[in-house]
Amino acid sequence: MKPLTYLHGEPKIVWEEEEIQQMIINEKLQYAAMEKFSYGWPDIQELRRLIPKQCDLKGEVNIGLLSNRYVLIRASLLEDYVNLLSKPQFYITHNYRSYPMRTLKWDPLFDPEEETTTTIAWISFPSLPLNFFGKKTIFSLAAAVERPLQVDMATQNRTR
Repeated sequence: MKPLTYLHGEPKIVWEEEEIQQMIINEKLQYAAMEKFSYGWPDIQELRRLIPKQCDLKGEVNIGLLSNRYVLIRASLLEDYVNLLSKPQFYITHNYRSYPMRTLKWDPLFDPEEETTTTIAWISFPSLPLNFFGKKTIFSLAAAVERPLQVDMATQNRTR
């Protein structure tokens, strides 16, 4: 239990960044993506069946309703997480209807009333010397923009 403190007579609890990161891991949210349906969607049971197949997810996923238009997908594999975030939109087909589903990165401060400003981007380092192609080096360079997710296959294999 975290100790309660008071600020101007109001109770508050303070968590350190490391504690918040541990909560994210404990709740299996490190590979969490949100899917936004703007124009209707099948019921949640159907989505749990359809999304893994139609989004080509390989590992186990937990799919739950966040709000009236948002679904949370907690992937167990980094590969599935990257797959979800690398495509800005999927189309879920059910009963001869197609439902556009927009993928967003889950954020602990998510508010369904506000549009998210977080997105996924590919970062390119033109003319990068070969001795900088190691994963730790690439991740260190990419961290200048934000937390890197993955190195592409061409870089890993040093083919391009």
